Amino acid sequence: MYYSAKNIYDSKVDYSSLIEVAEDNRELIRAIAYVIKAETRDEENFFEALSEIGFQVKKKDLKEFYGGSKKGDWDMGIAIDAIEMTDRIDVAVLVTGDGDFSSLVRHLKSEGLQVEVMSFGKSTAGELVEAADVFLNMDKKKDLYLMD
Repeated sequence: MYYSAKNIYDSKVDYSSLIEVAEDNRELIRAIAYVIKAETRDEENFFEALSEIGFQVKKKDLKEFYGGSKKGDWDMGIAIDAIEMTDRIDVAVLVTGDGDFSSLVRHLKSEGLQVEVMSFGKSTAGELVEAADVFLNMDKKKDLYLMD
């Protein structure tokens, strides 16, 4: 969401509003923010702010490969965490637009969960929208999710 807000709207996500909307007057079991440590300025302040809002922050180092390429993703970690929580939750809210999570959404649904996806529609894969029980297009209320 960080990069979608930055690249599409030249703005930042209001994570307090995001977690409030995702909770939707339900009992919040766990909110996890998956972050990549890239050793950038103010990175730790951002991670701490997420924690103060109520997110459990999981960190992973940015991997640098021979030749200079870099990679940092949490796809497997997110999938494993979601699958491990299926017996403790009724609803999973994924805040992503990545179509790679379509298989995870279908699996969680097969386990009896309602799966909701929140993301900016402009950067969301169609197969993810189709797989979800509910898709909350953050573009439609972008003023709620974005801050200066």
